[in-house]
Amino acid sequence: MGQVAPTEMEWKGRTGPFSIWLNPGVFSPTHTSRTIADALEIGHDDTVIDVGCGSGVLSFVAARMGAKRVVGCDISEEAVEAATRNAKRLGLDDRVEFRAGSLLDPVRDVRATVLIGDVSGIPDEIAQVTGWFPDGRAGGPTGAELPSLMLQSIGDTLAPGGRLYLPTGTIQDEKSIIAAAHLVFGDNMEPVMEREFPLPDIVGKSVAVARMMKEGLLNLHRRGSRWLWRRQIWRCVRT
Repeated sequence: MGQVAPTEMEWKGRTGPFSIWLNPGVFSPTHTSRTIADALEIGHDDTVIDVGCGSGVLSFVAARMGAKRVVGCDISEEAVEAATRNAKRLGLDDRVEFRAGSLLDPVRDVRATVLIGDVSGIPDEIAQVTGWFPDGRAGGPTGAELPSLMLQSIGDTLAPGGRLYLPTGTIQDEKSIIAAAHLVFGDNMEPVMEREFPLPDIVGKSVAVARMMKEGLLNLHRRGSRWLWRRQIWRCVRT
């Protein structure tokens, strides 16, 4: 079989429109990407780390907002390859670079003033139903494991006074992620963006969703015949 060609996508969110290439198996930008983009505050002196960068779209938003340096990282080699190609295509490769590796391991030499923490954060069983994660990587059994690990691994990659933009959602064990963030940031956390989205019917009717709601891990609500979930973006400041 021949190699599957990348597909082109037009980003119509903040700082767009612009086009990017998506490699097969690379996570596509979602409603969460657009919500985070709308929440970002980026200045001309900011150094940004975009962990779980995927195709690089939030890195490009940060650069187009004026960041002086952006370093994206992703465990997927295919994602890093696509993001690097996209940076060149958009003329941003003088300020934006991408590295492969797990969570923040590839950027231990970078001291960021802004950290974009959009790592996979839905339960593995729900990810299998949705097909949202083409490489099969999701957030763990409750959707909180990977985001919590990212929070625990921040270390010195975020400078004092720096800020993390952290997405949480009621489609995962949100309480556990917020608790993990409090251990790192104390009370220096506030929700700065909130949006609600419908669940695809195939997900809302799944056995996994019903079980996790009964266990109190998910917090969904109905509007008519549709299940809805809420996405929040938190700004967490390092003191």
